[in-house]
Amino acid sequence: MTTSLTFATRPSALALWQTRWVMHSLQQAWADLHCSERLITTQGDRILDKPLPEIGGKGLFTQELENELYQGNVQAAVHSLKDLPVEAPPGLVLGAIPKRGEVRDALISAQGHSLEDLPEGALVGTSSLRRSAQLLARRSDLHIQPLRGNVDTRLRKAAQGDYDAIVLAGAGLERLGLADRISQWLPLDVMLPAPGQGALAVQCRSEDGDTLNRLAAIEDWETRSAVSAERAFLQGLGGGCSVPVAAYAAIQDGIIHLTGRVISLDGRQVIDCRMSGGNPAQVGLSCARQAIAQGAGELLAAILPAE
Repeated sequence: MTTSLTFATRPSALALWQTRWVMHSLQQAWADLHCSERLITTQGDRILDKPLPEIGGKGLFTQELENELYQGNVQAAVHSLKDLPVEAPPGLVLGAIPKRGEVRDALISAQGHSLEDLPEGALVGTSSLRRSAQLLARRSDLHIQPLRGNVDTRLRKAAQGDYDAIVLAGAGLERLGLADRISQWLPLDVMLPAPGQGALAVQCRSEDGDTLNRLAAIEDWETRSAVSAERAFLQGLGGGCSVPVAAYAAIQDGIIHLTGRVISLDGRQVIDCRMSGGNPAQVGLSCARQAIAQGAGELLAAILPAE
Protein backbone atom coordinates (compact mmCIF):
# COMPACT_ATOMS: atom_id res chain seq x y z
CA MET A 1 0.00 0.00 0.00
CA THR A 2 1.16 3.53 -0.77
CA THR A 3 2.96 5.22 2.13
CA SER A 4 2.82 8.78 0.82
CA LEU A 5 0.12 11.04 -0.59
CA THR A 6 0.62 14.36 -2.35
CA PHE A 7 -2.30 16.81 -2.30
CA ALA A 8 -2.98 19.57 -4.82
CA THR A 9 -4.10 22.74 -3.06
CA ARG A 10 -4.74 26.37 -3.88
CA PRO A 11 -2.49 28.86 -2.03
CA SER A 12 -5.20 30.72 -0.11
CA ALA A 13 -5.14 30.51 3.69
CA LEU A 14 -8.47 28.66 3.72
CA ALA A 15 -7.48 26.15 1.03
CA LEU A 16 -4.24 25.44 2.88
CA TRP A 17 -6.06 25.04 6.19
CA GLN A 18 -8.50 22.58 4.65
CA THR A 19 -5.79 20.54 2.93
CA ARG A 20 -3.60 20.45 6.02
CA TRP A 21 -6.55 19.45 8.20
CA VAL A 22 -7.22 16.50 5.89
CA MET A 23 -3.52 15.54 5.82
CA HIS A 24 -3.31 15.72 9.64
CA SER A 25 -6.48 13.63 10.03
CA LEU A 26 -5.14 10.98 7.68
CA GLN A 27 -1.76 10.84 9.39
CA GLN A 28 -3.51 10.36 12.73
CA ALA A 29 -5.45 7.45 11.23
CA TRP A 30 -2.43 5.93 9.44
CA ALA A 31 0.83 6.08 11.43
CA ASP A 32 2.90 5.01 8.39
CA LEU A 33 1.48 7.64 6.03
CA HIS A 34 3.41 10.73 4.90
CA CYS A 35 1.45 13.58 3.31
CA SER A 36 2.72 16.59 1.35
CA GLU A 37 1.16 19.44 -0.63
CA ARG A 38 1.62 20.86 -4.13
CA LEU A 39 0.55 24.51 -4.52
CA ILE A 40 -1.54 25.34 -7.60
CA THR A 41 -2.66 28.90 -8.40
CA THR A 42 -5.90 28.61 -10.38
CA GLN A 43 -7.60 30.95 -12.82
CA GLY A 44 -10.14 31.73 -10.12
CA ASP A 45 -7.29 32.95 -7.90
CA ARG A 46 -5.80 35.09 -10.67
CA ILE A 47 -8.90 36.85 -12.00
CA LEU A 48 -10.26 38.93 -9.13
CA ASP A 49 -11.84 41.89 -10.92
CA LYS A 50 -14.87 40.08 -12.38
CA PRO A 51 -17.83 38.22 -10.81
CA LEU A 52 -17.44 34.44 -10.94
CA PRO A 53 -20.51 33.77 -13.12
CA GLU A 54 -18.98 36.02 -15.82
CA ILE A 55 -15.68 34.14 -16.03
CA GLY A 56 -16.80 30.54 -15.80
CA GLY A 57 -18.13 29.98 -12.29
CA LYS A 58 -16.57 28.11 -9.41
CA GLY A 59 -15.11 25.46 -11.72
CA LEU A 60 -12.21 27.89 -12.19
CA PHE A 61 -11.11 26.92 -8.67
CA THR A 62 -11.24 23.18 -9.30
CA GLN A 63 -10.29 22.35 -12.89
CA GLU A 64 -6.56 22.96 -12.55
CA LEU A 65 -6.38 20.84 -9.40
CA GLU A 66 -8.20 18.09 -11.28
CA ASN A 67 -5.65 18.36 -14.09
CA GLU A 68 -2.90 17.61 -11.55
CA LEU A 69 -4.76 14.41 -10.66
CA TYR A 70 -5.15 13.42 -14.31
CA GLN A 71 -1.45 13.98 -14.95
CA GLY A 72 -0.48 11.86 -11.95
CA ASN A 73 1.36 14.73 -10.23
CA VAL A 74 -0.74 14.30 -7.09
CA GLN A 75 -2.88 11.56 -5.54
CA ALA A 76 -5.62 13.77 -4.07
CA ALA A 77 -7.10 17.27 -3.94
CA VAL A 78 -9.20 18.87 -1.22
CA HIS A 79 -12.12 21.08 -2.24
CA SER A 80 -14.95 22.94 -0.58
CA LEU A 81 -17.74 20.65 -1.73
CA LYS A 82 -20.01 23.55 -2.63
CA ASP A 83 -17.48 24.56 -5.33
CA LEU A 84 -17.57 21.20 -7.12
CA PRO A 85 -19.95 20.68 -10.06
CA VAL A 86 -22.49 17.93 -9.42
CA GLU A 87 -21.32 16.00 -12.49
CA ALA A 88 -18.14 14.10 -11.56
CA PRO A 89 -15.32 14.43 -14.10
CA PRO A 90 -14.56 11.11 -15.82
CA GLY A 91 -12.04 9.02 -13.93
CA LEU A 92 -12.29 11.04 -10.71
CA VAL A 93 -14.32 10.34 -7.56
CA LEU A 94 -14.96 11.89 -4.17
CA GLY A 95 -12.83 9.49 -2.16
CA ALA A 96 -13.87 10.93 1.19
CA ILE A 97 -16.29 13.48 2.61
CA PRO A 98 -15.30 14.15 6.24
CA LYS A 99 -17.66 15.32 8.96
CA ARG A 100 -19.30 18.58 8.00
CA GLY A 101 -18.50 21.93 9.59
CA GLU A 102 -20.74 24.98 10.06
CA VAL A 103 -23.38 25.27 7.32
CA ARG A 104 -24.66 28.79 7.97
CA ASP A 105 -23.62 32.01 6.29
CA ALA A 106 -22.42 34.95 8.35
CA LEU A 107 -22.90 38.71 8.07
CA ILE A 108 -19.87 40.89 8.79
CA SER A 109 -20.34 44.62 9.35
CA ALA A 110 -17.72 47.09 10.60
CA GLN A 111 -20.55 48.86 12.46
CA GLY A 112 -21.83 45.62 13.98
CA HIS A 113 -25.12 45.73 12.09
CA SER A 114 -27.43 42.76 11.73
CA LEU A 115 -29.34 42.21 8.49
CA GLU A 116 -32.46 43.69 10.05
CA ASP A 117 -30.86 46.95 11.21
CA LEU A 118 -28.65 47.74 8.23
CA PRO A 119 -29.44 51.29 7.05
CA GLU A 120 -31.89 51.79 4.18
CA GLY A 121 -30.15 51.16 0.85
CA ALA A 122 -27.06 49.65 2.50
CA LEU A 123 -24.30 48.29 0.27
CA VAL A 124 -23.73 44.56 0.81
CA GLY A 125 -20.89 42.61 -0.76
CA THR A 126 -21.27 39.12 -2.18
CA SER A 127 -20.59 37.49 -5.55
CA SER A 128 -23.05 34.67 -4.85
CA LEU A 129 -26.37 34.84 -6.71
CA ARG A 130 -27.83 32.56 -4.03
CA ARG A 131 -26.84 34.96 -1.24
CA SER A 132 -27.83 38.13 -3.05
CA ALA A 133 -31.26 36.75 -4.00
CA GLN A 134 -32.00 35.68 -0.42
CA LEU A 135 -30.79 39.02 0.94
CA LEU A 136 -33.13 40.85 -1.43
CA ALA A 137 -35.98 38.53 -0.49
CA ARG A 138 -35.63 39.80 3.08
CA ARG A 139 -34.47 43.38 2.34
CA SER A 140 -35.43 44.57 -1.15
CA ASP A 141 -33.86 47.99 -0.49
CA LEU A 142 -30.32 46.65 -0.26
CA HIS A 143 -27.73 47.31 -2.98
CA ILE A 144 -25.69 44.19 -3.73
CA GLN A 145 -22.19 44.56 -5.18
CA PRO A 146 -19.71 41.84 -6.24
CA LEU A 147 -17.08 40.83 -3.70
CA ARG A 148 -14.06 38.77 -4.75
CA GLY A 149 -10.76 37.80 -3.16
CA ASN A 150 -9.69 35.50 -0.36
CA VAL A 151 -11.21 35.68 3.10
CA ASP A 152 -8.67 38.19 4.44
CA THR A 153 -9.17 40.47 1.44
CA ARG A 154 -12.95 40.41 1.84
CA LEU A 155 -12.75 41.10 5.57
CA ARG A 156 -10.38 44.01 4.94
CA LYS A 157 -12.82 45.54 2.44
CA ALA A 158 -15.59 45.30 5.03
CA ALA A 159 -13.41 46.75 7.79
CA GLN A 160 -12.32 49.77 5.74
CA GLY A 161 -15.91 50.65 4.83
CA ASP A 162 -16.03 49.61 1.17
CA TYR A 163 -19.30 47.87 2.07
CA ASP A 164 -21.82 48.34 4.87
CA ALA A 165 -21.72 44.56 5.28
CA ILE A 166 -20.51 41.44 3.53
CA VAL A 167 -21.68 37.82 3.64
CA LEU A 168 -19.27 34.88 3.92
CA ALA A 169 -19.56 31.17 4.65
CA GLY A 170 -19.31 30.66 8.39
CA ALA A 171 -17.29 27.46 8.04
CA GLY A 172 -14.35 29.27 6.47
CA LEU A 173 -14.35 31.93 9.18
CA GLU A 174 -14.43 29.31 11.92
CA ARG A 175 -11.65 27.27 10.31
CA LEU A 176 -9.41 30.33 10.12
CA GLY A 177 -10.16 31.42 13.70
CA LEU A 178 -12.03 34.52 12.52
CA ALA A 179 -15.48 33.87 13.98
CA ASP A 180 -15.06 36.90 16.24
CA ARG A 181 -15.48 39.09 13.14
CA ILE A 182 -19.06 37.89 12.65
CA SER A 183 -21.80 40.44 13.36
CA GLN A 184 -24.67 37.98 12.85
CA TRP A 185 -25.13 34.32 12.09
CA LEU A 186 -27.83 34.31 9.41
CA PRO A 187 -30.65 31.89 10.34
CA LEU A 188 -31.39 29.07 7.92
CA ASP A 189 -34.91 30.35 7.27
CA VAL A 190 -33.36 33.63 6.04
CA MET A 191 -30.24 32.30 4.29
CA LEU A 192 -30.33 28.65 3.25
CA PRO A 193 -26.81 27.46 2.34
CA ALA A 194 -25.42 26.28 -0.96
CA PRO A 195 -25.67 22.53 -1.55
CA GLY A 196 -22.69 20.96 0.22
CA GLN A 197 -21.75 24.12 2.14
CA GLY A 198 -19.55 23.47 5.18
CA ALA A 199 -18.38 20.10 3.84
CA LEU A 200 -14.99 19.19 2.40
CA ALA A 201 -14.49 16.72 -0.43
CA VAL A 202 -11.28 14.81 -1.10
CA GLN A 203 -11.01 13.99 -4.79
CA CYS A 204 -8.83 11.23 -6.23
CA ARG A 205 -8.58 8.98 -9.27
CA SER A 206 -11.27 6.31 -9.39
CA GLU A 207 -8.78 3.51 -10.15
CA ASP A 208 -6.40 4.48 -7.31
CA GLY A 209 -7.38 1.78 -4.83
CA ASP A 210 -4.57 2.53 -2.37
CA THR A 211 -5.57 6.18 -2.00
CA LEU A 212 -9.25 5.28 -1.73
CA ASN A 213 -8.41 2.83 1.04
CA ARG A 214 -6.48 5.50 2.95
CA LEU A 215 -9.20 8.13 2.51
CA ALA A 216 -11.89 5.82 3.87
CA ALA A 217 -10.53 6.49 7.37
CA ILE A 218 -11.92 10.06 7.37
CA GLU A 219 -15.26 9.37 5.65
CA ASP A 220 -18.44 10.48 7.48
CA TRP A 221 -21.44 8.65 6.05
CA GLU A 222 -24.04 11.01 7.54
CA THR A 223 -22.37 14.00 5.92
CA ARG A 224 -22.13 12.19 2.58
CA SER A 225 -25.81 11.23 2.72
CA ALA A 226 -26.90 14.78 3.55
CA VAL A 227 -24.78 16.53 0.93
CA SER A 228 -25.63 13.90 -1.69
CA ALA A 229 -29.31 14.74 -1.23
CA GLU A 230 -28.54 18.46 -1.55
CA ARG A 231 -26.49 17.96 -4.70
CA ALA A 232 -29.14 15.66 -6.19
CA PHE A 233 -31.62 18.50 -5.67
CA LEU A 234 -29.35 20.86 -7.60
CA GLN A 235 -28.78 18.27 -10.31
CA GLY A 236 -32.52 17.63 -10.60
CA LEU A 237 -33.02 21.31 -11.32
CA GLY A 238 -30.34 21.25 -14.00
CA GLY A 239 -28.45 24.03 -12.26
CA GLY A 240 -24.77 24.65 -11.69
CA CYS A 241 -22.86 26.03 -8.73
CA SER A 242 -23.62 29.66 -9.56
CA VAL A 243 -27.43 29.68 -9.83
CA PRO A 244 -29.63 30.94 -6.96
CA VAL A 245 -30.41 27.49 -5.58
CA ALA A 246 -30.05 26.63 -1.89
CA ALA A 247 -30.45 23.36 0.00
CA TYR A 248 -29.84 21.89 3.41
CA ALA A 249 -30.36 18.31 4.58
CA ALA A 250 -30.29 17.10 8.18
CA ILE A 251 -30.35 13.45 9.23
CA GLN A 252 -32.39 12.23 12.18
CA ASP A 253 -32.61 8.53 13.04
CA GLY A 254 -31.26 7.62 9.63
CA ILE A 255 -33.88 9.67 7.76
CA ILE A 256 -32.81 12.53 5.49
CA HIS A 257 -34.86 15.72 5.85
CA LEU A 258 -34.14 18.06 2.94
CA THR A 259 -35.20 21.67 2.43
CA GLY A 260 -34.62 23.12 -1.03
CA ARG A 261 -35.04 26.68 -2.27
CA VAL A 262 -35.03 28.41 -5.65
CA ILE A 263 -35.07 32.21 -5.71
CA SER A 264 -35.48 34.79 -8.46
CA LEU A 265 -32.50 37.14 -8.81
CA ASP A 266 -34.50 40.07 -7.40
CA GLY A 267 -35.67 38.00 -4.43
CA ARG A 268 -39.35 38.54 -5.23
CA GLN A 269 -40.11 34.87 -5.92
CA VAL A 270 -39.05 32.23 -3.42
CA ILE A 271 -39.92 28.59 -3.97
CA ASP A 272 -39.37 26.26 -1.02
CA CYS A 273 -39.77 22.49 -1.01
CA ARG A 274 -39.28 19.78 1.59
CA MET A 275 -38.77 16.05 1.28
CA SER A 276 -37.77 13.20 3.59
CA GLY A 277 -36.58 9.66 2.98
CA GLY A 278 -33.71 7.24 3.20
CA ASN A 279 -32.17 7.42 -0.27
CA PRO A 280 -30.20 10.63 -0.90
CA ALA A 281 -30.65 10.66 -4.68
CA GLN A 282 -34.37 9.97 -4.46
CA VAL A 283 -34.91 12.61 -1.78
CA GLY A 284 -33.03 15.24 -3.78
CA LEU A 285 -34.70 14.48 -7.10
CA SER A 286 -38.17 14.34 -5.52
CA CYS A 287 -37.59 17.72 -3.89
CA ALA A 288 -36.45 19.11 -7.27
CA ARG A 289 -39.61 17.82 -8.95
CA GLN A 290 -41.66 19.47 -6.22
CA ALA A 291 -39.88 22.78 -6.83
CA ILE A 292 -40.33 22.46 -10.61
CA ALA A 293 -44.05 21.87 -10.11
CA GLN A 294 -44.13 25.20 -8.26
CA GLY A 295 -42.43 27.06 -11.13
CA ALA A 296 -38.71 26.65 -10.39
CA GLY A 297 -37.97 25.69 -13.99
CA GLU A 298 -39.24 29.01 -15.29
CA LEU A 299 -37.24 30.94 -12.70
CA LEU A 300 -34.01 29.18 -13.61
CA ALA A 301 -34.68 29.39 -17.36
CA ALA A 302 -34.80 33.17 -17.02
CA ILE A 303 -31.35 33.13 -15.39
CA LEU A 304 -29.33 30.41 -17.09
CA PRO A 305 -29.07 31.95 -20.61
CA ALA A 306 -27.33 34.97 -19.08
CA GLU A 307 -24.61 32.91 -17.38
